[in-house]
Amino acid sequence: QVQLVESGGGLVQPGGSLRLSCLASGFTFSRYAMSWFRQALGKERELVAVIGSSVTYTNYADSVKGRFTISRDNAKNTVYLQMNSLKSEDTAVYVCKAVLGKENWWGQGTQVTVSS
Repeated sequence: QVQLVESGGGLVQPGGSLRLSCLASGFTFSRYAMSWFRQALGKERELVAVIGSSVTYTNYADSVKGRFTISRDNAKNTVYLQMNSLKSEDTAVYVCKAVLGKENWWGQGTQVTVSS
């Protein structure tokens, strides 16, 4: 059974940091590209960051470049999103996704709220 379980969300003040984790199981994690999406209330889901299976490829939304870092540990079947210099507009549900060809799976998401 495929599972993607996110953790690490919470309430943080503007300028603060959080690290999100997504633990995968039920598939060969190292073969899949992994990405983080987010969806704010009343807005469409947007791609935040992606990392290839080989970890040499990463890409980011313009809105998070220089502030967020995606990484993965294939030995732990986990993808991370380090978020620094958080802004109120980063408030959203963050969801991880696994993709290999036509196969893709989504996690349930973790809430990140940036507020003073």
